[in-house]
Amino acid sequence: MANIREEVKKYYGEIAIKVSQGSRGCCCGSNGCCGDSGSNSTIYSPEYLAGLPDEVIKASLGCANPIALANLQKGEIVLDLGSGGGIDALISSRFVGETGKVYGLDMTDEMLALAEKNKKRYGVTNVEFIKGYIEDIPLYDEVVDVITSNCVINLTENKETALREAYRVLKKGGRLAIADIVELKVIPDEIRKSVGMWVGCISGALSIQEYERILKKVGFTRIEITPVNIYTKEVIRDLAEDKNLGYIYSTLDESLLDGVFAGAHIKAYK
Repeated sequence: MANIREEVKKYYGEIAIKVSQGSRGCCCGSNGCCGDSGSNSTIYSPEYLAGLPDEVIKASLGCANPIALANLQKGEIVLDLGSGGGIDALISSRFVGETGKVYGLDMTDEMLALAEKNKKRYGVTNVEFIKGYIEDIPLYDEVVDVITSNCVINLTENKETALREAYRVLKKGGRLAIADIVELKVIPDEIRKSVGMWVGCISGALSIQEYERILKKVGFTRIEITPVNIYTKEVIRDLAEDKNLGYIYSTLDESLLDGVFAGAHIKAYK
């Protein structure tokens, strides 16, 4: 686990530095990246991106829009797991308003620094970015109403621990509303064993059935898992190239990758 965690931390730290220097990040979306600022993204419709600083949009690294799923209300407390440059936390801040609060949790110093800068650019006071791991959330039991995350759970080897922690910090009746990569077909062993492709978002994906099993095991109910972005082999190739993993992709039988993965909306309740 340490190897994958450290590789993920290094990779996303480098992305944060590049974004701070004016480059854009790259996500796990159906077109490989979330699109340049100012264009229509396949991940977020324009109303979600309205008013956000360019630096926030450039650092977007998700696979779907969890905020569209979360149905956030004024006064709610939200925890965004793996908050990165802060896009979902900052969008959430609009919906919960001044009486609500959003925590953004990330393990990467560079991403946290970028998120703080983006918070200042956006001018909000109801968002707090905190350092920590999704497998060991630094919050008390039953303190948040909603948990969001975007293409993050798939990056940890210990998904059951991460989801159990999510369940722990949710209030009774609280909800999980996340976007994540899921596996629609059996994954080739060479992908599963590749740390590089794990960092690239796809190697760590769970099947829908396994995802549901783990959610039930840790206590969640009313589980809904809905694929929203199916990944063709061309999307996987573009994703690999965007993440400088083309050398790994070139060793694989791309016909085995067609339609294997999808970005999905996942919702469940405590």
